[in-house]
Amino acid sequence: GKDYGIRYYGIPSGYEFGSLLEDIQEVAKGTPALSEESIKLIQQIDKPLRIQVFVTPTCPYCPTAVLLAHKIAMVNDNITADMVEATEFPHLSMKYNVRGVPRTMVGETYAIEGALPEPHFVQRILEGYKQMYGSN
Repeated sequence: GKDYGIRYYGIPSGYEFGSLLEDIQEVAKGTPALSEESIKLIQQIDKPLRIQVFVTPTCPYCPTAVLLAHKIAMVNDNITADMVEATEFPHLSMKYNVRGVPRTMVGETYAIEGALPEPHFVQRILEGYKQMYGSN
C-alpha cells in the first residue's frame, strides 16, 4: 500500500486514540479534509520535511495538532508527520525543549506552540520549511 507519511511514536492512548481512528478514516477516504487553500500551500513544499507533534495522552488539544499534521503529510509525499508521545520519548522531549504540549517541531529548529486553527498551522509549517531551506 501507499505510505501516507503518518507515524505514531508511542501508544496513541487517551485522547490520542481518537486521532488513530480518524487517521484510518482519512486514509480510507483518500482525500484529507483540508481547505483548497491549505492544499495549494502544502503542495508548494518540494523538499523533504519532517513534522513532529509532541503530545501526552491527557492533553485534550493535542489530537487537533496531530490530525492536522497527518493530513498535511497525506497531501504531500515530501512530508512525514509524527505523533511523539512526550513521556515515552524523554530524550526527544529534552532535545526539542518540550515543556508543554502540543509542541510541533518543523524540521529541527522551528517550533509551534499549542493547537492552531488550520490556516495558521499551515502558514507556520510553511514558515518553518522556508527557514530550513531558505525562501523560494
